[in-house]
Amino acid sequence: MGRHIWGQWLRLIAVIAVAAGGAFFIWWALPLVYPFLLGWLLAYALNPLVDLLHIKGRAPRWLAVTIVLAVFTLAMLTVISALVMRLVNEIILLSGSLQHLVSWVEQSFNELMERPELQLLIDRINTFYQQNPGYQETINGRITDTAQALAKAGTSLIGSFLNGIVNVLSSLPEVATIAAIVLLASFFISKDWHRLMGKFASGFPEPFRKRAGTVWHELRNALFGYVRAQLIMITITAVVVTAGLIVIGVKNAVSIGMLIGLVDLLPYLGVGAAMIPWIAYVFLTGDAWLGAKLSILYGIVLVARQFIEPKVLASSVGLDPLSTLVAMFVGLKLFGFAGLIVGPVTLILLATCRRAGVFRDIGRFIVHGK
Repeated sequence: MGRHIWGQWLRLIAVIAVAAGGAFFIWWALPLVYPFLLGWLLAYALNPLVDLLHIKGRAPRWLAVTIVLAVFTLAMLTVISALVMRLVNEIILLSGSLQHLVSWVEQSFNELMERPELQLLIDRINTFYQQNPGYQETINGRITDTAQALAKAGTSLIGSFLNGIVNVLSSLPEVATIAAIVLLASFFISKDWHRLMGKFASGFPEPFRKRAGTVWHELRNALFGYVRAQLIMITITAVVVTAGLIVIGVKNAVSIGMLIGLVDLLPYLGVGAAMIPWIAYVFLTGDAWLGAKLSILYGIVLVARQFIEPKVLASSVGLDPLSTLVAMFVGLKLFGFAGLIVGPVTLILLATCRRAGVFRDIGRFIVHGK
């Protein structure tokens, strides 16, 4: 009995050690090989089109891969160029709006300062200041400290913004190099796809290949389902917001609707991260009618999401919305912004392994040694 229990503990330790070693190896190797993993994913995604040209179109494999990659690259460059041009135009329009906002803040501040009640308060403060010279040094010191703190915060904010622009510009050569490596890796992998996959699979025993095939099938469906669910929710949000803005009569409704649809990816706030500040600004500027219409539109979007999101997630991924939210929060805390993707993907991987019986097999190995 004692030997049997010791065997279980040893197998449990071995499983934990293998899992920890595998996680450490992935963590160490991922920064070194991620362009080739991206190349494999791209080759996997484009492989149906390559097979179609190669088998149905009777084109040589290398030519089919070249055509598909060229079309994909041109399509991506076109989309990125259009988005950049649109973003530049929106930034120009936004700069005009910010100038209007600054003018409004300045005008509101001047009107506030001219109010009789505030003028009376200022006169009383000046009288107190003149009648109590002992407090002058303390007050001047506090004012100086506050001004320095504000200047430091403003300088830091401007410096961070400029550094961000410099970092983006300086990273463009590296991004271009990585993109070229990904495309080349995808070309060579896709050109010899069937041979490479057969050679890779032959390095593992048959039972492992069957279990890995089951896990991969479930994982592929779940990951594609998760991506499909997010695209569906973004599309619904963008369409509803765009249609509502067109009905309201807001300028640049299509661009604003697409931007709010992308913001919908943010956890917790979602659409509110863009619409709540906008609604508050509209009310503060005195346009209560537009603010009321935007509030109604925001309420419609929230209600629509409450009805649609659980059904979309359940049908596409099979995950509970609360579990997805927890996974996103944990991922955000552990890995930063990238954790918003890592968390749900990890949850999907664990759920897939559970449905494929991986944890059951590990439990049987620990308990029975089989």
